[in-house]
Amino acid sequence: MTQKLKAGVIGTGHLGRHHVRILGEMPEAELVGIYDQKPEVAADLARQHDTVSFSSPEELWEQAEAVVLAVPTFAHAQLGIQTLERGLHLMVEKPMASTLGEADALLAARGQGQILAVGHVEFYNPAVQALLSMGGVSRFIEAQRLSPFTPRSLDVDVILDLMIHDLQLLHALDPSPIQEIRCTGIDVLSTRVDIATARIELASGVTANITASRVSAEPTRKLRVFQRQQYFSIDYREQEMKGFGLLEEGDKRLIQPVDVEVTKREPLRAELEAFVGRCQGREVPYVSGEDGRRALETALRVRDAIG
Repeated sequence: MTQKLKAGVIGTGHLGRHHVRILGEMPEAELVGIYDQKPEVAADLARQHDTVSFSSPEELWEQAEAVVLAVPTFAHAQLGIQTLERGLHLMVEKPMASTLGEADALLAARGQGQILAVGHVEFYNPAVQALLSMGGVSRFIEAQRLSPFTPRSLDVDVILDLMIHDLQLLHALDPSPIQEIRCTGIDVLSTRVDIATARIELASGVTANITASRVSAEPTRKLRVFQRQQYFSIDYREQEMKGFGLLEEGDKRLIQPVDVEVTKREPLRAELEAFVGRCQGREVPYVSGEDGRRALETALRVRDAIG
């Protein structure tokens, strides 16, 4: 039987508290403790999940083998590098860092055998995993990620907040280099870009239209992938995928549904299971540090193109 991975969480805000909940429930992990800059918040959460609230990251690092970092983006590099330099495995929430220089510093701090994962949770959506497992060559990709406005995550623009999920998935579907990016975006309710659309052309010939908004009246999260004689539509929120294909029988050309089985589950739990599995030496799909850096690079190129 594999020994439980001793894991801790730094940052117990909106997302961090869910990491705490799931790690506390996972049979493969032992939640050794948590840390937050607000001691009263961490202490209350620790009581709820029967774990320890540490008074400093250093105390947590001494007890853990792996750390989930769920703090504001500007702190990812500093705390992430310190975690890796202590020989611990690390999963850092997306975006991986504020700049490519910081992302490179995180990658450089990783030692032999250490896992550096990036928290692109949509990759673990079971509908997305079903699509990726089917293979096939994409020709056109369209993604829409629209959300109502909230005061959360305003330290970054909508590109690093929301669009980066679909940029990471674009590269997972087609890893070929970018040929051209054309985009537009504006600020609406914050001081940063709140709605943006990017048209990205890849060297493979694939074109992707990706829209992200955090000022929409209704939430919409859709992905559409067009292949030769096949089309798939994913509803991220419902974890559903519908497919249609062209059937040719003699002179007849018929459109028929493509059966796609998706077993619904919590993507964040799947993400943490993959991280723990990787730390324990299992070859399971995950978003690596290199994957996270590439998504960040593309996101920053989109932002620069907006100007």
